[in-house]
Amino acid sequence: MSFPKGFLWGGATAANQIEGAYLEDGKGLSTADTLPDRERVKYLFDPKVFLEKKFDNYPSETAIDFYHRYKEDIALMAEMGYKCYRMSISWARIFPKGEGEANEEGLAFYDRVFDECLKYGIEPVVTLSHFEMPLVLTEKYNGWIDKKLIGLFEEYARCVFERYKGKVKYWLTFNEVNSVTLLTYHSGGCIVPEGANADEYGYQILHNQAVAAAKAVMACHEIISDAKIGCMICYAPVYAYTCNPEDIMAAMQQERDREGFALDLFAEGRYPYYAKRLFLEKDIHLNITEEEERILVKGTSDFISISYYMSLTGARKETEGERAQGNMGSGIKNPYLDSTEWGWQIDPVGLRISLNRLYDRYHKPIFIVENGIGVKEELKDNTVEDDYRISYHREHIKQMNEAIADGVEVLGYCVWSPMDIVSNSTGEMAKRYGFIYVDRNDDGSGSYNRYRKKSFDWYKKVCKSNGEVL
Repeated sequence: MSFPKGFLWGGATAANQIEGAYLEDGKGLSTADTLPDRERVKYLFDPKVFLEKKFDNYPSETAIDFYHRYKEDIALMAEMGYKCYRMSISWARIFPKGEGEANEEGLAFYDRVFDECLKYGIEPVVTLSHFEMPLVLTEKYNGWIDKKLIGLFEEYARCVFERYKGKVKYWLTFNEVNSVTLLTYHSGGCIVPEGANADEYGYQILHNQAVAAAKAVMACHEIISDAKIGCMICYAPVYAYTCNPEDIMAAMQQERDREGFALDLFAEGRYPYYAKRLFLEKDIHLNITEEEERILVKGTSDFISISYYMSLTGARKETEGERAQGNMGSGIKNPYLDSTEWGWQIDPVGLRISLNRLYDRYHKPIFIVENGIGVKEELKDNTVEDDYRISYHREHIKQMNEAIADGVEVLGYCVWSPMDIVSNSTGEMAKRYGFIYVDRNDDGSGSYNRYRKKSFDWYKKVCKSNGEVL
């Protein structure tokens, strides 16, 4: 095994899944704060329901209390030998009202977090918007469907670039931005009116976020001359279910619509050649100006970052078979792969395929900023014997190394996640991803104490040997 000198080993989290302190020190409500616990998956596609309903538990209110325990958590990451920590800033902590004056207490919190990382030689990799935004912008503008948010996002980005320009050199704009065409509220803070064309709303939001991201890229280069700023998508290679040409066509269309469309906008600053037909068939009419088209070209991302958890299969519509669930999608179950207890299929070789496909298409460095396995676990004798997690990451790292040997430029690898956190899709704590066990349960009970799992010591050897010891 051989990895480049300076390869960034680390882990990844999101503010709304770890921080807690949801209204502390001047923070405003975010869209993520409206998400209930385990029932949330039922409402992700229809936010009108849960915005009008009171639930018993909102996990983002306390999460795992990183806001008060960040020193302990960062020390544990340092003990594992992290070279980077991918995290997000809560926009609502900086601009509680979405606009106007910045909240100094919120800015100071992230100063402390970054200082703590840098004390240990850990490079912060910061996402500007990770599935949350100030709730007031939904209430006032209906979120990203309104182009007003392009300017507000640029103001927010410029604020944090100026504040942290001596501390943060790696930035990401939007988390899994390709999700917004499906999850208009979860990813875009927008509630689609009844009877409206949901596809048109989704692609208009994607366009508006692409323009905002391009402006952020240009602002970042202007303010922090040595910074790198990338786009980020959820990536799952789509295989044809059989060699039937119709299955191959279905797989091709699924992958390019699901992932390639957004990447063309963010990485190349242009709409894909097939957009015209796609929009015609879905009766989509976008508001795009010539000036916005020029901005997209000028503000392309420096690198591509991805979350990788699984592969999917594409098949003709009439194909019957057991479905495999996934992150933002599903397909006919692949008989050659095992699955997690949540139905996500495990495919380490798919990571090598993904890296090669993306590098072959875009010729830009790639950063794996999420990769992990969620499992129900119990703490025994103050630890968890999670050999399955070790095996999962070992096999994915091996395939990442093969891709590097193929010639793909890979910047780093971040596990999802350093510690157990609130699940994004279901709001559960029971779906545990971490190398560190957090004593918090789905009902909010628990001491919040941290415990090292068996995988903690294993990943420590990986990080400190630059991937030579697996």
